[in-house]
Amino acid sequence: MKLAIDSYSYHRYFGEVYPGLEADPGSRITMEAFIDRAKALGVAGVSLESCFLPDPSADEVERLRNQLDRLELERVWAWGHPGGLRSGDAPEELADLKRHTGIAAAVGAKVMRICCGGRRTRPQDWREHKARLVPLLVEAARHAKTQGIVLAIENHIDLLADELVELIETVDSPWLGICLDTANNLRMLEDPAVAIEKLAPYARATHVKDVTARSGNPREFAFWPSVPVGRGIIDIPHAFNELRKHGYNGLLALEIDYLHPDYTDDEQAIVESIEYMRGLL
Repeated sequence: MKLAIDSYSYHRYFGEVYPGLEADPGSRITMEAFIDRAKALGVAGVSLESCFLPDPSADEVERLRNQLDRLELERVWAWGHPGGLRSGDAPEELADLKRHTGIAAAVGAKVMRICCGGRRTRPQDWREHKARLVPLLVEAARHAKTQGIVLAIENHIDLLADELVELIETVDSPWLGICLDTANNLRMLEDPAVAIEKLAPYARATHVKDVTARSGNPREFAFWPSVPVGRGIIDIPHAFNELRKHGYNGLLALEIDYLHPDYTDDEQAIVESIEYMRGLL
């Protein structure tokens, strides 16, 4: 397993600011600058969120690949934030997923994180939810095989652990696995340690995230802010052990989304998280 960072850890600097929860930092970062910063942090890889590069030109993709090759960074391409396939209600998004599979291959990735939906798109009925997603995922995996890319569905606050496992086992393709986010199932009020145990056998990518609880409604996103890894309530050593147990040898990609307001320095939180993760390895 190798240390990495997801570009979403700098989401405010890419222009995505959670309304009512975060402030605009007043400055911006480019993907090239993010990659340079990742190298300076001493990680071995990056996860690149395509929401910050939704329509890259062939020249941009080539420049990114050359930079990543020069810096000897492994890479995951990440598609689908925030809604992805909108829990099966947006089959037209499959074309964009396929397009980005080609971009993932062009940038030199072996894995592409995908989102089936998000916390706002999850329907009430699981049978209906599954019936809408399965044919889209079957086609997505078929196409991914032609590109040599493994797709990794994130548990994106839209799928319970058992539901995600059921999807993976129903599609039953070596080109479809899971992007294991260590904290998101807690945000769905599942025991995160149990969710990690269920999802780890299928992991092809990760988001290493730690969260804590605030006051309010635990069913709301704002109740569970990110904190530096090692300072929250997710058992990260247990997560790493589960991944090791199942032979995972990919990237451990730090992700910080809505940072707890007690932590006012994004960069400090990122550095502290990377060093904690490095200590575990």
